[in-house]
Amino acid sequence: MGHSIAGEELSSIGSRHPERVAGLIYLDAGYSYAYYHQSADSVTIDLADLQKKLEEFKAEKPRSDQRQLIRQLLQDGLPDFEKDLQDLQQSFDAAPAQPKFPPAQTADDLASFTAFRAWMLRVQGIAVPEAELRQQMEARPDGGVGEFRDHSAAASAIVAGEQKYSDIRAPTLAIFANPRNPGPYAYNTPTERAAAVAWETTGINGAAIAFQTGVPSAHVIQIPQANHYVFLSNEGDVLREMRAFLKGLP
Repeated sequence: MGHSIAGEELSSIGSRHPERVAGLIYLDAGYSYAYYHQSADSVTIDLADLQKKLEEFKAEKPRSDQRQLIRQLLQDGLPDFEKDLQDLQQSFDAAPAQPKFPPAQTADDLASFTAFRAWMLRVQGIAVPEAELRQQMEARPDGGVGEFRDHSAAASAIVAGEQKYSDIRAPTLAIFANPRNPGPYAYNTPTERAAAVAWETTGINGAAIAFQTGVPSAHVIQIPQANHYVFLSNEGDVLREMRAFLKGLP
């Protein structure tokens, strides 16, 4: 079971060692880093693949190898990346207004992790577990919430490790939060909020359809008005689907 970017790890296991797992459960984690489909959000994966081919092309190799690389670049690498950029440009052009920032934390909100979670609940509609917050943020000597920890190296490594997973052979449940609930402070006006939700819904629906099409045996569901942390915002729905999925496993 994995949430968000952990779908990348689930697909790695499901592609390489499906015999070692009874099933895989993706919690809003079935996006292009978990099941590859060419779209605006696959640009980082295709860019990494293109960069790898270009580095190989720059290296001193026999002419036969270089000819093969040129063929791959002309047939797949460059056209795929050009399409990514076109899709990304269209996505940017169609994107609604940027969300406004939520109210900043006050000294009282930062006085403890409990207070910080209460702030999250007010402005985002959900509050992640304290244990996760402590992984993300420093604890002050007085018990208050300090600065964000530097996880940039780990984040870069995760992105660098993205692959084009397309052969997931283990039994799979993929839950998508769609349409997502952006939280009470996400947008300036109701009109902007509706436009943003509609725009995001289209993208998530595309990912869900691609996952179902590419993994026909998967059980793909979309839970409306859920948060990206779908197991927090819609715990009952997630548990129901998980129990049904687990019950059906051999």
